[in-house]
Amino acid sequence: MSEISTKPYMLRAIYEWCTDSGYTPYLAVKVDSATTVPMEYVKKGEIVLNISYGATSGLKMDNDSIRFHARFGGVSREIFIPVNNVMAIYANENGQGMAFEPLLGASAPAPSAPTAVEEPAAPILSSVPSPTAAPAPTLAPAPAPRPVDDGNGPEDGGDGPKKGGRPTLTRIK
Repeated sequence: MSEISTKPYMLRAIYEWCTDSGYTPYLAVKVDSATTVPMEYVKKGEIVLNISYGATSGLKMDNDSIRFHARFGGVSREIFIPVNNVMAIYANENGQGMAFEPLLGASAPAPSAPTAVEEPAAPILSSVPSPTAAPAPTLAPAPAPRPVDDGNGPEDGGDGPKKGGRPTLTRIK
């Protein structure tokens, strides 16, 4: 009998810890032909994805893959990531999480789905402890996320925040 990997269990545990603590869980993924991710945001064969409850729909973290739908540019897209391609999972707010060696070539087969579109992710940690004896990979920062502009402005219907300069407080009587 082959030994069961602890990696998917660790991914689910860190995800649960992030959500219970009020943090935003992010995944750093090594992209190959088995992944279905937005290729226009892949940098040096890697991508960082927000997998929080508010950013995903139908998130399923199985022992072989991570699947979810997310809206990018107002369009719902399917994301498929083999667990073997996950390089790290961490809390965006403080960088705490866990890094893994991606096991490319041992990936689960990708479903036949269209390639998705994703927004750039926030900066990721410089290094995370690895569960193996190998040193943890050093991950380069990714661009900060940009909110999707739906054209409606803030919820109150007013103008959005001013760009640049010093923030100001508006007193309402």
